Amino acid sequence: MSIRTRREFLNGAARALAGGAAGGLLYRLGLVGARAQSAACGDYKALVCVFFFGGNDGNNTVIPVRAGQAYADYARIRGVLALPEAQLQQITTPSAGAVYGLHPRLADLRALYEQGRMAVLLNVGTLAAPLTRAQYLQSGAAVPTNLFSHSDQQAEWQTSSLTSQTATGWGGRVADRIAACNTSRSFPTVLSLSGNTVFGEGAQTRLGTLVPGSTAGLQGFGQIPNPRYTAFQQLLQFDNGMSLVKAANTIGASGLSDSDAVNAALSAKSKITTVFPNTSLGQQLRSVALLTEVRSTLGMSRQIFFCSLGGFDTHQNEVSVQDGLMAQVGPALAAFYRATEELGIADRITTFTASDFSRTNQPNGNSGADHGWGSHHFVIGGAVKGGDVYGRYPVLDLNGQDDANNRGVYIPTIAVDQYSATLASWFGLGAADLGAVFPNLKNFTTSDLGFFR
Repeated sequence: MSIRTRREFLNGAARALAGGAAGGLLYRLGLVGARAQSAACGDYKALVCVFFFGGNDGNNTVIPVRAGQAYADYARIRGVLALPEAQLQQITTPSAGAVYGLHPRLADLRALYEQGRMAVLLNVGTLAAPLTRAQYLQSGAAVPTNLFSHSDQQAEWQTSSLTSQTATGWGGRVADRIAACNTSRSFPTVLSLSGNTVFGEGAQTRLGTLVPGSTAGLQGFGQIPNPRYTAFQQLLQFDNGMSLVKAANTIGASGLSDSDAVNAALSAKSKITTVFPNTSLGQQLRSVALLTEVRSTLGMSRQIFFCSLGGFDTHQNEVSVQDGLMAQVGPALAAFYRATEELGIADRITTFTASDFSRTNQPNGNSGADHGWGSHHFVIGGAVKGGDVYGRYPVLDLNGQDDANNRGVYIPTIAVDQYSATLASWFGLGAADLGAVFPNLKNFTTSDLGFFR
């Protein structure tokens, strides 16, 4: 399988960063104001969020084999959705002696787990405070807004807020507080390889976007720089006294400046030989790897990336649909980790998964599953205390102690705030800032889940 050359990536990155002049569109990038530094900087670090849009079924991602409840309990409830035990990628937990099975397509991730480079987080979801089934069933219980709505839960995961109306994401709020670690004051601290997202928006931080391999952008300039390109840059500096036009010009100029920075930084030959899958997620993560390779040239000591894969809303034919998606997830995440090892920065980059919610453990009538709540996630990196499972697997019984509505909608036992705060603390966010970035964290006794070395 061939990989695009560094020059092809560079051309696509420059066009995507600069934006589309021919179509009248200038992508906004990195208008970052002065920010106070409240984080310990030190060596380079990066967080990479991989979001599964649509609600990945955690019940078929991490399966109990001998872990409190047996595989037979899972198979009884899952019915037509049950995956054969013999096909599962089995992992053991040294802390509890339990055995779980990863989805059959996740052999690459099982290998990372066995190497101590991946941890499994159990039953994570949006919460206002610790919640029992009895409390949930009481009128007036404090629960997140619109629990089973895709858009609301995607926003609440990305903002670590109980309402989807929050204008900033937790990635952006972290970036607000660590941006002074970067010597660049223009290149975006948060970069999405998957379009606009609230995750990277801060009070001062503005999300940057890059489309891997995009052919959109500045057209008709030929070899850049040239006189026409220079003239275009000068037009963007012209002040006609209109504040909106000036703001738009500033955004455009910043985008062009960032594209020039990427052009200069990526002009050298890449050291990365890892072959990435030619899939959407694979190419997003390859782009992240290339950008981390030139971190010093770009003046970046701290970076946050957002990648995603869609299609997880499996109301129908779940087994086959999720099988195809997991066939993309495992190889892409594993290739990215191998690339960070090649670059010698595996212990400085942490990749983590997120999703709207899980699915009902009980199948529906269309060989699928409906919207659930708590789910299971992966954290990967050289600094991760991997080879173990963190948290408690829910009791699978329908109408059991963890079931919110008698269909296997499991009430989370780890909050998004706790999960995210642990990542942010490793990233360098000071303890004094955790409460400001994660407003619900004060409601939980543990702010560090302990999955870093």
